[in-house]
Amino acid sequence: MTSQFRTGALPRAATIPARPFWEKAFTFLWGAIQWPWLARSLWGGRRKHKLALLDRLELPHDALPHLGSWKADTWFLWRIVEAIERLRPQTVVELGCGASSLVIARALERNGGGRLTSFDQHAQFVIETGEWLAGHDLSASIRHAPIVEDSSGWSHCWYELSGAPAQIDLLVIDGPPWTLNPFIRGRAEILFERIAPGGMVLLDDALRPGERVIAARWRRRWPDFRFRLFGGVKGTLVGERLG
Repeated sequence: MTSQFRTGALPRAATIPARPFWEKAFTFLWGAIQWPWLARSLWGGRRKHKLALLDRLELPHDALPHLGSWKADTWFLWRIVEAIERLRPQTVVELGCGASSLVIARALERNGGGRLTSFDQHAQFVIETGEWLAGHDLSASIRHAPIVEDSSGWSHCWYELSGAPAQIDLLVIDGPPWTLNPFIRGRAEILFERIAPGGMVLLDDALRPGERVIAARWRRRWPDFRFRLFGGVKGTLVGERLG
């Protein structure tokens, strides 16, 4: 969940189902543990790296006016572009729309086409992101996906993802926010069976303690994926489905 506008230090609130007290308490205590990593999430990366990325995509330098404050940073955006250039995917699914949506749509356009389907819990952000892409003559299916009750071993809630593509070549995970549960993004594994052999998963903020737990569980549960952690300020977990 990102936008082209400046955002505050806290993720924007969204309508969510009632959560049990234990989950709220657990999330609060976990936040106290991982606050140094959360502080890193407010950094957007170096300006020179952002400009190099925009040059690579042949986008104007004002196409990404603001990064940081929970937006995807330049490191993660570069990993996305590299994955698209390598895979040339036909179907990309994104969880959490915004700056990354613009980058994905443009990278697809420059690398043989393909279609982005992006989901976000903020209806207004969905509208704003669609308008943002249209302003750069880019298109994608940007969909509102409310947070609904969905009790699992990961969290008490998750996106309502009706209409997600049946086959996925690249899955980009940058939502929902950790404030719902530090492990909530692990629930994205419900889409793993749809990822084609040779396809890829990219998880942002992979150096945070919550995402490290997610990565460890995924490695145990999904032996047909090879997961690797790459550095950067916030880290990216890359999972490749073996053929």
